[in-house]
Amino acid sequence: MRRRMATAAIAVTLMGILAVSACSSKSTDSGSGASGSSASNSGLTIAALNQINTEGKEVPPAAESAALNPAQPGGAKCDPSTIAMAGALTGANAALGINIVNGAQLAVDQHNKANPDCKITLKRFDTEGDPQKATQVAPQITNDSSIIGLIGPAFSGETKATGGIFNQAGLVSVTASATNAALTQNGWKTFFRGLANDDAQGAAVGKYLTNTLGKKKVCVIEDDSAYGVGLASVVTKSLGSAADSDCSGNVKTGERDFSAIISKVTAASPDAVFYAGYYAEAAPLAQQLKSAAPNVTFASGDGTNDPQFVAQAGDSAKGAYLSCPCGPAPATLAKEYQAAFNQASGVYSVQAYDIASIMMKGIEEGNTTRPKLLEFIRTYKGQGLAGPYSWTPDGELSSSLIWVYEVK
Repeated sequence: MRRRMATAAIAVTLMGILAVSACSSKSTDSGSGASGSSASNSGLTIAALNQINTEGKEVPPAAESAALNPAQPGGAKCDPSTIAMAGALTGANAALGINIVNGAQLAVDQHNKANPDCKITLKRFDTEGDPQKATQVAPQITNDSSIIGLIGPAFSGETKATGGIFNQAGLVSVTASATNAALTQNGWKTFFRGLANDDAQGAAVGKYLTNTLGKKKVCVIEDDSAYGVGLASVVTKSLGSAADSDCSGNVKTGERDFSAIISKVTAASPDAVFYAGYYAEAAPLAQQLKSAAPNVTFASGDGTNDPQFVAQAGDSAKGAYLSCPCGPAPATLAKEYQAAFNQASGVYSVQAYDIASIMMKGIEEGNTTRPKLLEFIRTYKGQGLAGPYSWTPDGELSSSLIWVYEVK
């Protein structure tokens, strides 16, 4: 980054008052890349730098005009249909779920306005991002025969806990944010991932830290979520000899005193710390790291890539590098989102918009039952705002791209 931040100079101004962007804790998988307004008193922004591949090399983003538009061509006719969204809509990690449901709702509203004879309803289900709560919510979704497609679940832990339920019900579920790589290895036939997984993100970030930023020694710290553990493992492998096992460590969800792990870090004198976890813990960790070792670069993944990280960490967030298998909202969508919700689009808003648009295209074409919509998604191929969409037999995207951001 540093000197090679030339691609997408999209400054993401932050909204510190609302948990509206994305990556939460517990078991989410997240990232950032929205546009917004001024955040906390720090005046810092999250700026999109480059889109990169798993080798850490820059890849130019696709043109906005090529993406599927839920309002075009308009005039479609179909039976009224319902899709659903499941994720954290309340609680400490509600930012991610709000971003997702808003992105999906915007697409639905645009579709319905252009296609009044093909009305689609979006039902919302709050899991609080908790796997146990999600297992109670999942039957409510599957037992509602009107629901033929699901956007979600949002977090990896809740997805792991409920994937079998949706699979048994034959309900297609496309997540906008759950990135734990093992999710597609469960044999589910109805689960699809609408973004790159943690294996792709971890590989890209590790190469970026060493090859582009020139980091020679990196301490990898993980939280206790399925997301954090998985991401840390891949980043460590990608870093190779630059990963210092002497200062690696783990923290717990809800932890706020990081003096023990900070002591290990300062003793090792690394160039950077990579944190695999969510913004709730990343913010105080970054503050304490900045105080103890101001010259050590802080980096993290999509779970931290949220305006709330900056709002909570304040000036200590400056200079942090954040990745996400999601990009910033293109100009038109950013304006439409701001107008609709009076806030900036957030992490995974774009993915949710794309996924809802794809499902609605399937419905427009007559795929108004669970089996038909599942088959439509399985064989779909097209361009979205976030990138190209087509899936491998196990539900992974055929193309994996990552964005890198810097807090400035």
